[in-house]
Amino acid sequence: MAAEPGLPESGSCPYRVLRSPDTVREVLHRPHDFSPANALLAVTPLSGRALRILQKARFALPPVLASNHTETHTGIRKVVAGFFTPAKVAAMEPRIRGLARESAARAAQALASDGSVDLVQAVAADPPAVIMLEMLGLPVRDVPALKAWSLDSLELFWGWPDADRQLELAQSAADFYTWLRELVLESVASPDSNLFNALALHGLSTQEICSLGYFLLIAGQETTTQLISTTLFRLAEGSRGISWSEAASGLKARDLVRHVLATESSVPTWRRVATNDALLDGTPIAAGEEILLELTGNHGFPWAETEDGEGADRSGPTPYGLAFGSGIHRCLGAKLAELEAAVVVHETAAALKGVRLQNSNPDWIRLLSFQAPRTVVVEPG
Repeated sequence: MAAEPGLPESGSCPYRVLRSPDTVREVLHRPHDFSPANALLAVTPLSGRALRILQKARFALPPVLASNHTETHTGIRKVVAGFFTPAKVAAMEPRIRGLARESAARAAQALASDGSVDLVQAVAADPPAVIMLEMLGLPVRDVPALKAWSLDSLELFWGWPDADRQLELAQSAADFYTWLRELVLESVASPDSNLFNALALHGLSTQEICSLGYFLLIAGQETTTQLISTTLFRLAEGSRGISWSEAASGLKARDLVRHVLATESSVPTWRRVATNDALLDGTPIAAGEEILLELTGNHGFPWAETEDGEGADRSGPTPYGLAFGSGIHRCLGAKLAELEAAVVVHETAAALKGVRLQNSNPDWIRLLSFQAPRTVVVEPG
């Protein structure tokens, strides 16, 4: 099978790929046998030159949350979860809707004046970043830089960059980490409640807070941007049974978001590693074996063969419930992401009438564990 753009030409897979929802759930619920220690490791080993760029910035990512398999995980997760309680998420809906409505209105103006508009940049990009920073009690600033850093870091850690591209991405990651460290030090010293000073009070070091903040500030907003982007693309494409005008209803917009979560979420796969010899569905798994878990349908993922070389059974979507993982490492921002996506899609469909895709085959972000169209350009229908 030919590899998708951005993937190794060989299409070879260094992981044991697991697709059965029941098996995936079992792995996620057996953290002592299947550790998250490899979840944030770079898919492509970093060159010495790239590592030196990171070292110069004192870049370090000790395991704190998503990749933490020690007894400290529960307490740290509890601190972070306090910023994403159901009540706090629900209380943010008016703010989310206000930002979405403003973005959609500007997109409608751009469509009228320019004849087309890219919905990724116009409505999907900024609101999730603003909401994430506000929910964590952090200052809302440098949002364009945060968005660029986020995409670069996803490619550095989950992509297949060549040697020259690695240097570019490593410099971006170093710049992001330097910015983040300054933000952490400022926030820890602040008298106002925020995630970083809460983590410091819990006993985390500056390096540990930076490690947690590095991926949280990426995952907490960029994956939502990607979810919104894919949903808007499928809506404009008209391929998911819900029309553009129907999505102007909040319930229809939510239904479409949930469909995308079940079939091609922005995080279609995730990794684990066997900590010891184990049995899974009667099959022996050797200690140290790396596992790739399919969380949702993966939209053309290149390694779609079963171990016997036959095509995998794709007759039904992976249950929506696995889109955010499961067990003790389930995404803490799941409800927030779903709410944001549904509101943005709803407000965009309501503000932009009768549009159609200008390009039905845009370039896509294609990384090991992240996917979305890079652009969703629409024009008057």
